[in-house]
Amino acid sequence: MCATLNFSASDDSNLSSADPHGLEGPTPRSIKVSIIIVLGVMITLGNIAVLLVITSSVAGWSRSSRHFLLSLTAADSAFGLLVMPLNLWVSLQKDHTDGPDAFCHVVAFCNATVYSTCMYTLATISLERYVAVFYPLQYSSLMTKRRTLLLIAFAWCFPPFLLSPISFPDGIIEVHFSTASLVCNPSYSTNVAYSLSLTCVIFFPCSIVMTYANLRVWCAAKRQRLKMRKYARRTRHNVASRVLVPVMAAYYTCWTPCMAAMIYNAVSGSSVPEWIEFVVVWLPTSNGFLNCIFYFWINRSFRRKFHLVLQRLALALCPRLASTIGCCSTTNTRFVSVIVDNNNVVHERSASVSSTCTLLSMA
Repeated sequence: MCATLNFSASDDSNLSSADPHGLEGPTPRSIKVSIIIVLGVMITLGNIAVLLVITSSVAGWSRSSRHFLLSLTAADSAFGLLVMPLNLWVSLQKDHTDGPDAFCHVVAFCNATVYSTCMYTLATISLERYVAVFYPLQYSSLMTKRRTLLLIAFAWCFPPFLLSPISFPDGIIEVHFSTASLVCNPSYSTNVAYSLSLTCVIFFPCSIVMTYANLRVWCAAKRQRLKMRKYARRTRHNVASRVLVPVMAAYYTCWTPCMAAMIYNAVSGSSVPEWIEFVVVWLPTSNGFLNCIFYFWINRSFRRKFHLVLQRLALALCPRLASTIGCCSTTNTRFVSVIVDNNNVVHERSASVSSTCTLLSMA
């Protein structure tokens, strides 16, 4: 949704006048393209690593949890595999003096849909973890497979329905290619009520759900940690603070500037400086890479399973290299089979979703 910003095309003169022949160094346009490509590669590689792990069972993660995390990984992967290539293609092929066209409407629709789906998916994950922590005994009945798939379907199907007016070339929303942010942007300044309603239906509800659910889990974990100090000198690491605080900080850092700029542009009808526009438009895509860190790499079970997957790939792709190690290959193979069996056993559990669930005592 964050790529739904539209700023004035007056920035064309800034880019055209800034070393058009590239004789004095890289132009702002080439720098922006390089930043987008590097960010897209990081997001794609990070989510590929995540997919390699969560497509199989991970200790401590229920089936519902894996479905939600797969949905988040797919939404984050769309940043690097769909949003960035489409906008870079338009920026390289489109004549920026031309007006809006049908293809730019399609690109803007894809941008807004992917951004909105990512926010809804983050909200559903927070809701599922809240249920897992505070209702562990009713988790299996509350988070059934049918309800899980319905929540995921809502996160993926509702944004296209809500944002469908963007895809029509002759609709109520005008779309132009922005040379400042290198994206196809709908012009919400022509329809202020529609743009404000989008933030009220997408950003604010998702932010409220995430904030409430994660704050409740964090407070409960803190109370439990204080109780445990009375009976033990050494307590576990504060997993809730290590996971929940970075997740919420990254979410608001990446999404709030974009939403604020969109509301400012819709209400005032004026644009923001070129580089500020570029940063606020592309900053939410970095959340697709940060999610890989906060939701996955902090989890010890995920790291162990990732090392196991790499080990199995190395044995499958390089058997000669494995044989040079000696008897370690046989030992590693047996170790792999044992770990997989253990993970499959743990995988059938439908209790807590993440390590934060173990912080609470429901006595």
